[in-house]
Amino acid sequence: MKSENVVFVGGPLDGRVLPVLTGPTGQPPKQYKVPVPGPDGETLLVYNREPKRRRGSRLGMARGWRYVHDPEGRVQRRRWPWRRPERA
Repeated sequence: MKSENVVFVGGPLDGRVLPVLTGPTGQPPKQYKVPVPGPDGETLLVYNREPKRRRGSRLGMARGWRYVHDPEGRVQRRRWPWRRPERA
């Protein structure tokens, strides 16, 4: 399997560059979940994938990805088009 070095922004992994396995399309997963053990049990840190912006890029296209910490820790579920929308 291939891997890609991805930058983490925010949270405890801020500034770290970690190798993340890519899927069959060559992209890393949309969410990266990190379980952290603690005295009260396991805490789940959630990072969401965003395109990495490069300054000075001629076309403004993203080259690569970065993960941004979600402090609320919402885990996104896969949404199928034939299911009812979730209520807020």
